[in-house]
Amino acid sequence: MGEKFLDRVYEASTPEGTQALYDAWASTYDAEIAENGYATPGRVAEAMFKHVPDSDAPILDFGCGTGLSGLALKLAGFSTIDGMDPSPEMVDGARKKGVYRSLTVLDVKETAPVPKDAYRAITAIGVIGTGAAPASTFGMLMKALPKGGLLGLSLNDHALADPRFEGALNEWLDCGAAHLRFKKYGPHLPGLNLKCNVYVIEKA
Repeated sequence: MGEKFLDRVYEASTPEGTQALYDAWASTYDAEIAENGYATPGRVAEAMFKHVPDSDAPILDFGCGTGLSGLALKLAGFSTIDGMDPSPEMVDGARKKGVYRSLTVLDVKETAPVPKDAYRAITAIGVIGTGAAPASTFGMLMKALPKGGLLGLSLNDHALADPRFEGALNEWLDCGAAHLRFKKYGPHLPGLNLKCNVYVIEKA
């Protein structure tokens, strides 16, 4: 398959470095991920579908990549899916999936790229973690949600080993600003023996 990127992604240390890596990875991403049995999109999509009251309302697939997460949301039953990702090449791949209403290329320097109250449901599937989006992304997405809005996300073993990631989530839960609706540990990339927690968080 040529160059493997999964071994390198957890080493990316800057937003620009991460974006460059994903741009280069875009053409072989789906094949390499599929080879390792990427389970997380389906797990997050199914958990969200059980908790979102209106599956026709727009849902934002934040960090949509090549659209594997949008495809999973569509298969779970969501009908109106928007995507955002910082990699133009990944967004091109997502466009080819034909499941998105709209797609936006994110500016990684933008501190609040998601319009406030525009979505009652947002997912960040395989997005927040080591070598990807920083822990602060969790708070940014929670602030974009209206009261009662839902965030579905995953944190893999690498992210769970770093206290900053679950710490950002617990800051919201511990003070009652958000409620945990679902949490389950399970497969992420079985081919690499990686697992993850899937969460559904409701903004109080």
